[in-house]
Amino acid sequence: MFIAGHAGLVGGALRRRLLQERCDILTIDRRRLDLRRQQDVENWMAENRPDIVLLAAATVGGIVANNTRPAEFLTDNLAIACNVIEAARKYDVGKLVFLGSSCIYPRDASQPVTEDALLTGALEPTNEAYAVAKIAGLKLAQAIRRQYGRDFISVMPTNLYGPGDRFDPERGHVIPALVHRMSEAKAAGTPECVIWGSGLVWREFLHVDDCADGVVHALQYYSGDAPLNIGSGEEVSIATLATLIAQAVGYRGRIVFDPARPEGPRRKLLDSSRIRALGWRPRVGLRDGLVDTVRWWRAQGHVAPAPSSARLALCHAEV
Repeated sequence: MFIAGHAGLVGGALRRRLLQERCDILTIDRRRLDLRRQQDVENWMAENRPDIVLLAAATVGGIVANNTRPAEFLTDNLAIACNVIEAARKYDVGKLVFLGSSCIYPRDASQPVTEDALLTGALEPTNEAYAVAKIAGLKLAQAIRRQYGRDFISVMPTNLYGPGDRFDPERGHVIPALVHRMSEAKAAGTPECVIWGSGLVWREFLHVDDCADGVVHALQYYSGDAPLNIGSGEEVSIATLATLIAQAVGYRGRIVFDPARPEGPRRKLLDSSRIRALGWRPRVGLRDGLVDTVRWWRAQGHVAPAPSSARLALCHAEV
């Protein structure tokens, strides 16, 4: 079983989950295999011949990263999806799971978002490049399934967080970015933390270990043409999320919102009824998951140092 992207947030969780099942796992460091290089991917696939491929590799980031590096997000993710999926077809992989993202769905889709909403409206502009690449990967998996009869499926997780995330205050997603910034603010004694957006948008979050369990469940029990949503089914406002993170970190300063900054669509909740009908349920609640995430981050020795005086006033995070 080949986990493409095993060192990332989702790939790491998949590896932990599959080790529990005593699976024979194949991994390779990105420095030894660049998934953006077609011939290198084909050579590796021809030599190793995995039976199953879990495609979790991607170039990812928050709103700032998506807005400032759209060409990179598009080209990298297109190349990774095309190279791995086509090589899997060429070298007779029995089953492939392509991991997409909830951002593939239209910005103004009815809530909760069903899998049938795909391509029914315009995408969210702040992550359009990433979404287009993920849609292309999903469509390639569908096309190979239809033309060649291969059991290639796609799953669409909601917003993920947990151990292994990128705790980068500039490039990370909202939860790890806020954990880092609030830890900085706590260490510096900063009286307030300013967060991008109004705080009034609502988001769904899923602990990455629950996501990994859902992917393995889909691997075992799902074989269909349509993508399969994987979400917690619960929404929280960014304002509430910020309060929960502050509690988990121990930050007691004021939380201030900057509505002039981008924050994405008002709601983004997935309808995960299809995978729930297959018997899967999430297990980790958001409050407990945040505490677990902060505990893991600190155990890695990444407690944020006090920032320089030039950065004491603001505590940005991307939603």
